[in-house]
Amino acid sequence: MYSQEDLPTNILMRWSKLLEYDFFRIYSQHLILYAPPSAISNGMEVSKLPKFKKNLYTQEIIAFVLELIKTGEKTKRQIVDEYGIPNSTLNKWVNKYNTI
Repeated sequence: MYSQEDLPTNILMRWSKLLEYDFFRIYSQHLILYAPPSAISNGMEVSKLPKFKKNLYTQEIIAFVLELIKTGEKTKRQIVDEYGIPNSTLNKWVNKYNTI
């Protein structure tokens, strides 16, 4: 299994349960960071149902972004532009975790 290029999800699920590690989180974090623009910018009709605010950013994502800033690999502006994280959210993270 280690040398295979692809691994079926049912087998990955079994390994996740056996090792008590969420291998699917790696992919979901990637989708959050690199998701395509929302339906609003594509001109599609948006639902009239109320929207509930969810915390999309896990601790791992926050730590990753703050590490990029701390090491100087990316500026705050680059992170806002590339990952679509709101500037206010990024500033709250910096103030809350006081890493910079």
